[in-house]
Formats: sequence, C-alpha cells, structure tokens
Amino acid sequence: MLLCLALTLLTADGPQYLLTTRSQSIATTAVHQSATGGTEIAPDGTSTGRIWGYQLPPDLYRKARNRGRINFVSQLLSWVYGFFILWVLLRAKLAVQFRDWAERVSPYRILQAFIFVPLLVFTIGVFQLPLAVFDEWVLKLYRISVQPWASWLEDWATNQVIVLLAATILGYILYGAIRKSPRRWWLYSWALSVPFIFFFVFVSPYVIDPLFNHYEPLSSKAPQLIGGLQQISRRAGEEVSPERMFWMLASDKTIATNASVEGFGPSKRIVIWDTSLAQESTDEILADFGHELGHYVLQHMLKGLVFLSLLVLILLYLCYESIGWLLKRYGSKWNIRTIDDWACMPALLLLFCVFGFVAIAARNTFIRVQENHADIYSLEVTHGILANSGQALAHEYQKFGESVLMDPDPNPVQVFLFYQHPPVPDRIRLFLTYDPWSSGSKPQFVM
Repeated sequence: MLLCLALTLLTADGPQYLLTTRSQSIATTAVHQSATGGTEIAPDGTSTGRIWGYQLPPDLYRKARNRGRINFVSQLLSWVYGFFILWVLLRAKLAVQFRDWAERVSPYRILQAFIFVPLLVFTIGVFQLPLAVFDEWVLKLYRISVQPWASWLEDWATNQVIVLLAATILGYILYGAIRKSPRRWWLYSWALSVPFIFFFVFVSPYVIDPLFNHYEPLSSKAPQLIGGLQQISRRAGEEVSPERMFWMLASDKTIATNASVEGFGPSKRIVIWDTSLAQESTDEILADFGHELGHYVLQHMLKGLVFLSLLVLILLYLCYESIGWLLKRYGSKWNIRTIDDWACMPALLLLFCVFGFVAIAARNTFIRVQENHADIYSLEVTHGILANSGQALAHEYQKFGESVLMDPDPNPVQVFLFYQHPPVPDRIRLFLTYDPWSSGSKPQFVM
C-alpha cells in the first residue's frame, strides 16, 4: 500500500496545468476581454499578435469559470469520499471478511498478502470508479477529452492491475516490518519501500508508460526539430541525444498539449506530445523544450523523489504515533485484533490520508517552485537562440488556456492545495518581464 500512497503524493490530482490569478476582479476582466484574448491590438483595430496577459473571451471565460468550480468541488469531494470508503470498509467489517478468507486459504503471510491486499485494493478502486467516471465525463462535456469510453475503461483497468500488484508487494513489506519490530516498523518499512519506489519510477518509461500511450523516437516524427533541440541542449551544457527525445501519441485521448520529463538516470527522457507538434509553432515547441530541459538539468525528478520519500517517512511516523489510540478506541468495534492484523490496513490508510491532506499541499508547493525554476531556465537557455522566447511561451500558454478552459480566477484555497503549476497569468507575466540581461543582472541558471 505504501506505493499507492507515495504515488498519490507524487502524481495526485490536481491537474498538471491548473492556472490562475486574482490580478483583476471578475467584473473588470469580463469587461475588457475580447475575441483576440490577451493579444495586443493595433490602432487600426487589428491584432499585432503580441501577448500582454492571459485573458479569455466572454464565452470561454464563463466555461472556464464553471469548469474550475466543478473541478475544485470534485477534488475536495474525492478526499472526503476517500475517507468515507475506508470508514465503510472498517465499519461494515469488509476488511475483516477479507482477512478471514485469506487466513482460511493459507497460514503463510505472503500468500495471505496476495489474497487480502488485492481484495482490498480492488474494492477501493470500485468504490472510487464513479468519481473517476464523473471527472472524465466533465472533460468530455467540455470537449477536452476525446478518448472513447471503452479505451478509457481499459486504461482504468490497466492502472488498477498495476496498483494492485505494487500494493501487494509493499503491503507485505509493511506488515513484515510491523511483525518484526512493533516499535520501529515505520522506519524499517520506509527504508525497504523507498528503493522500490525509485525502481518503479526508473522502469516506468520502459514498462508502465507504453501500456497507456504509444511512443516513437522524435527523430522519426519531427526530424526538423532535432537540430534546434540539440542547439538548446548544448547551450545548457547537457547533451541530450535524439535517443532520449520521444514523440507520444496523445491526440487519440485529449486535445491538450504537453511535454514532460520521465524516469531518471539512464531511463530519463524528454517526451513531446503529438498535440503540441500539431498546435504549436516551432519557437513555442523549442521554448517548451527549454522548460523540460530545465527539469532534466536541474534534476527535478530526483529531487522530487527525495522530497516525496521524506514526506512518506513523516507520515508513517505520524501513523505509528496515532494507530495505538485509534485501535484502543475503535479496534474492538471493527474486530481488529492488533496492529499486525491484516484488517488493520484500512485504519492505517485512514490515518495516512488524514495526515496526507497536509502533505499534498506541501508536495504541490514544492512542485510549483520547481515549475517556476523550469520556466526561468527556459527563458535563459533559449535567450539569443529564439527571436523572443518570452512571447513564444506566452503564446503557448494563452492558447493552452483557451483550448482546455483554464479558470482565470479560481479559489486561492484550490491553488494552494491542488495546483501543481504556478498560475498561468503569473507565468505569462514572468515570460514577458524576465530580462536580467538588459539590467546587467546575473541569470539564475544559464550564464
């Protein structure tokens, strides 16, 4: 179960490109929005094509606001509903039934783990399915997702199998540590699980990601980009070979654009979605590559894993300090014998989720800082190579906000808890104003 929890902290939901600001009031923004969005208007009424801020025309503004509200409510409900699921498993003694079945089948703990944990994980997954379906339905309603339901369900089932197998292994590690050391299980289970988490992230580009998307070498899909990409990577002092640049088919599932860094060490690679190649100009793609190169050079994946591991350690210790009180008060009502009882796992998960709500905010804050650094890195590494990298990035995010309806004025609590990227108006403002060279200042990352 530790992997499920750790990966929840690593990838947890909050859309990767939630973008927001409160730089203008809603009324003021609505008055000044035009059909040209945030582009500059010449005296003759024509668009100059220059971006000066993130804005949406009135119809898109209303849709983006509605989608933002729906998404925020869904995110909050998903946490409350998660607590409810675990409470039902304990109150209705479903976990006790799963434990009894496992113990009747075999006296060996490893076989019990491969019976109890899959039953528990599958039950939780089925309970969570309605919310997952609702979220996908909203994306389809706003024409952001184009994935057929059959394909979506196949992805959901594949994900459940992966989580089930990983959770079974780590559940066995956790309970082995509990039985061996009732006082230090939180430390030993963490120490044994962290290498597994690192290994999982390392092999994901080879084993996991291809189960959900189709990848091909970027050189075979967009060979005209390789020269520019290599020029930028050489400017960074980090030669990224074409073998580590990949094209990903995303247009069969979404209209959204994206690029990412996956894996670490020998498995680290930069991936550009086919939607980005179809919707963005060459300068926009190269500037976006500079952002991903920033993640690559600044070792953000590795730093993120270290930060995640420390969060998991703290959460496990808090669970250790709290589980005794919880079992003393409710253990007999739930028919839980001791902490090393398989039926105690939902109680541990319940505590982990309670404390993990704060950890999610800390994790997302950490990621937003990394994303800001990657934005700055892109502006610096493409300076002098692109005609105007700031405008290229501003155009990219203006178009992205329009296409996938990013809320221009979301609840600040939502930003703090769930946003994994800085607000798009703040990002565009950075793109348009960051200029240490003209003032003789020293760039942060690329000299």
